[in-house]
Amino acid sequence: MGNTAQSPSSKSGSKTRVLVVDDETYIQHVVSLKLSNAGFEVLTACDGEEGLQTAIEELPDLIITDYQMPFLTGLEMCQRLKQNANTASIPVIMLTARGFALDDADLRSVSILKCLGKPFSPRELVACAVAALGAKSIA
Repeated sequence: MGNTAQSPSSKSGSKTRVLVVDDETYIQHVVSLKLSNAGFEVLTACDGEEGLQTAIEELPDLIITDYQMPFLTGLEMCQRLKQNANTASIPVIMLTARGFALDDADLRSVSILKCLGKPFSPRELVACAVAALGAKSIA
């Protein structure tokens, strides 16, 4: 079976922008490559502080972030994004190398739609990104 997904685009007709925040260069590269191949425009940041600043400046359509990072964890970054009116509704997919316990209430309170454990399937991550953006456009 071939990939039948259409190139994602935002409401303005330009490519949908996804911010990938991860301090592991290899993970950041693999995720960025898979998302780019799926038609997304990809922005990157290497820690929670840089991710927060990039999200505020660039207003991506979706954020994919690692949980455990320097300066701000992914959860702390999401909490700060939620406090900013311009970034509060950006959906987030969280990647985690460990079984960090985030209950459903914590996830909903900071716009985290899904948590994926590392190692993860890049194909599943792209499918989650497409689904997250579909949910955002319906909301």
